[in-house]
Amino acid sequence: MLTVIIPTYNEVGNVAELVGRVEAALAGMEAEILFVDDSTDGTDDEARRVARTASVPVRVVHRDRPAGGLGGAVVEGFRRARSSLCIVMDGDLQHPPEMIPELARRLAADDVDLVCASRYADAGSATGLADAGRRLVSRASTAITRAMFPLRLRNVTDPMTGFFAIDTSRIDLDDLRPRGFKILLEIIVRTTVRVAEVPFDFADRFAGDSKASLRQGARFLHQLALLRFGKMSAFAAIGALGAVANVAIVWLLTELGVGYIWAAIIAAEVTIIGNFLLAERFVFRDLKGQARGFWHRFASSFIFNNVESAVRIPVMALMVSAWGMASPVATAITLAVAFLIRFTFHSLVVYRPRVEARERTTTSA
Repeated sequence: MLTVIIPTYNEVGNVAELVGRVEAALAGMEAEILFVDDSTDGTDDEARRVARTASVPVRVVHRDRPAGGLGGAVVEGFRRARSSLCIVMDGDLQHPPEMIPELARRLAADDVDLVCASRYADAGSATGLADAGRRLVSRASTAITRAMFPLRLRNVTDPMTGFFAIDTSRIDLDDLRPRGFKILLEIIVRTTVRVAEVPFDFADRFAGDSKASLRQGARFLHQLALLRFGKMSAFAAIGALGAVANVAIVWLLTELGVGYIWAAIIAAEVTIIGNFLLAERFVFRDLKGQARGFWHRFASSFIFNNVESAVRIPVMALMVSAWGMASPVATAITLAVAFLIRFTFHSLVVYRPRVEARERTTTSA
């Protein structure tokens, strides 16, 4: 049994052609097609219509509240699949369905857990990318990704591909934290899998528009940072952004005639609140479900940051006046220590699971 998982977002014009070609590729195989759909254009209804006359079972899961983007849809597909042997492919026909038997045969050899269809291995091709600019971005992002994970990706030429076969019985789906659309990278980095590659030609899109965008690029960079450095890197990036905002607010208010002390206080409070909201959205969002309520988290973070600031500034002054340390050095040291303390406090206190959530986790284990 084989499950072909197709995550879709507004691909209504591709469904009939896609199912027809996947059907042909699956001839003689016991298999199913599983659409995991986040669309708003009726892609799910079109898939159900096509399913009525398909020669292989076609199931549709429509997510009214998508979580984790395309990666989240793929993991949902893994959980809903009737087989642990899964092939993941996009819904725009840039991943040729005719490659399915080759991927399935390579996975069935049983010496690997994951088979990637690579645009950059041997005779592979990325000509389906819209233009030279996108091809350059693809090559550059692939090179950066491989450089950041040299051991995990030493045998993987195309960690960004969305076309692969996997035996999901060899991985723990709970280890995955899907964000955006690079689920393969998530799997390889967070789990221990044996990987092989087969080359393929990345085709032109059949219908519809590409989903690539600056937002998707930003999400990928965010995903890459979290995979490489964990939550701390994202927390640090938000802190750096807050520092820039703090300076800008102080400058603006003093230009408007506000006294420096009041300007500094206002800037500090605004950036404390802003940093908390950004951390909620981008750093700790996977912990919110089991933590205490929003206002409890906000109050804990707000009070702690104000206390930390009240302690840090006199300590910095003492280092300069009593120990003769240069003020930039003292500032850097106190900020570094404060960052580690803030991150630890937020991870272990602000987003600590509620007692009942911890008890549920223990019971389910």
